[in-house]
Amino acid sequence: MTQTTVSLRSVALPTEHGGWSLTLEPVALGLMVEPGWAGAALGAVAILGFVARTPLKLVLVDRRRGRSLARTRLAGRVAAMELALAGLFLAVAVTTAESVFWWPLAAAVPLIGLELWYDMHSRSRRLVAELAGSLGASSMAAAIALAGGATTAVAAGLWCVAGARAVAAIPFIRRQVRRLKGQPHSRLASDIAQGVAVAAVVVAAILEAAPVAAVVVVVLMALVHTALAYLPPPPVPVLGAEQVVIGLAVVVTTALGALAQFG
Repeated sequence: MTQTTVSLRSVALPTEHGGWSLTLEPVALGLMVEPGWAGAALGAVAILGFVARTPLKLVLVDRRRGRSLARTRLAGRVAAMELALAGLFLAVAVTTAESVFWWPLAAAVPLIGLELWYDMHSRSRRLVAELAGSLGASSMAAAIALAGGATTAVAAGLWCVAGARAVAAIPFIRRQVRRLKGQPHSRLASDIAQGVAVAAVVVAAILEAAPVAAVVVVVLMALVHTALAYLPPPPVPVLGAEQVVIGLAVVVTTALGALAQFG
């Protein structure tokens, strides 16, 4: 019994703790701007998709290596159940949505596919894989907003902000963890990421897709990341807590700004 329980946990629970935050933030952002049953159902789809990635990754790796182990079969069953449940929630979203919400999800498919390709080749920790997956997950902010009746411009702006948050956070976190482990690291990638995030949101604001408040909070996020890069890195739990606070600040500020400026 104990062995079965451990095996289930090993194939079913994501090990990327930061991935929870970067998955839930776009969901929260979309729901704060356009709450509704369709958006809630899409949020469930996002969470199930994130959770299903763990067993799906095991299946892809084992199939690529031409082996079928007990964990492969268990992971396959878990992934199938989670994806089937995600399909049911997607059907709920389709039947309750106020408008079409497919284009952000369709645009995210190549990003998710790229992430899964890296998963299959046991390269999930590569920067490209993490950025692709997070940018794909960020599309849920746009899909939820569209499902609730938001305009295309506002939906695109929310995706831009959620994506900018991920682009700024991932290279920064990777560098901080490397510093903690005494591994080679460079601040350049993190600094460039902060600039890219700010530039993307500024352009979105100029195009009247993202609220001005989003520019302010993303600039502050970039400044905080840059300042923290000069300080000794905190323990991983503290680093995670810092990112949760920063993510909440970005989500809440952007949502309130969007409601005030576009609502």
